[in-house]
Amino acid sequence: MTDQNKTSAPPSGGRGAGFALDVCLSPALIPLYKVSGYIVVVIDIFRATSSICYGIENGAEAIIPVSEVEECAAYREKGLDYLLAAERNGEVVEGFDFGNSPFSYTAEKVAGKTVVLTTTNGTHALHLSRSAKRIVIGSFLNLTSLCNWLKTQNENILLVCAGWKNNFNLEDTLFAGAVIEQLKGEGYILDDPSIAANDLFQLGKSDIPQYLSKTSHGERLKKLGIEKDIAFCLQVDLTTAIPVLDGEKLVKLA
Repeated sequence: MTDQNKTSAPPSGGRGAGFALDVCLSPALIPLYKVSGYIVVVIDIFRATSSICYGIENGAEAIIPVSEVEECAAYREKGLDYLLAAERNGEVVEGFDFGNSPFSYTAEKVAGKTVVLTTTNGTHALHLSRSAKRIVIGSFLNLTSLCNWLKTQNENILLVCAGWKNNFNLEDTLFAGAVIEQLKGEGYILDDPSIAANDLFQLGKSDIPQYLSKTSHGERLKKLGIEKDIAFCLQVDLTTAIPVLDGEKLVKLA
C-alpha cells in the first residue's frame, strides 16, 4: 500500500506518530510510491552505501553519484581533481581509480577530494528517488546516528533497498529492519514490507554476519576474493556521519 492510499488512524504518542515508515523492497517498485512525500534512505549494504558513509566520515568533500559508467568517465574532461569510481557486477571497471570497496574510501585516499561514483545498484536506486523531500544514505556503519536523526524529522520515511539488478536481496532488507527496530516505538505507521523487514531482522539480529553469509551477493563477492569487504560493511556504528544529497552531490549532513 502506498502513502497515497493509507487511511489508517495514527497511533497515539511518539515523535513519529501518524507518519509512514515504509520499505521499498526493490528499485523496480519505486514508481508505486509517491516519493515526493518522503524522506528517502537509500540502502546498498554490499557495498555502495557502506563505502559512501565511510568516505564521507573520512573527510571526502563530496561524492557525486551518477547512473552510468559513461557519465562517470565524462568527469575526466572537466579539468578538476576528481577521483573516479566505477563498479559493475562487483568489480572495478577498467580504467577507473577504484570501485566501491570501503577500503578505497580511507582518509588517506579521499580526504578533501570529490569522488564521482557509479555502481550496479546503489546509484541506480538513488537516481530513481531524486524527487524525495530529502535523500540520505544508510548503512550498518552509521545505523544509530541515522536513526536518531530520522526520529527528529517528523516526516514520512521510505527505506529504499537497492537490491541486486532490481531484485530483492536479504542484506538491504535486513538493514531496513534494523532501522525499523529503532523507530517502531515512535508511533510510525508501518506498511507490510516494513513489518516483513523487521521480522527478518528478528531472525538475523543475534548474528548478522552469520545470517547474511548465505546471501547471493555475498557469494558473488566471495568468488571475487573480497570477503573482507563483507565483514567491514557489517560493522555497526563505526561512523556517525550521515551523507545527504545536496544538489548533485552527497555531502556530510550538518
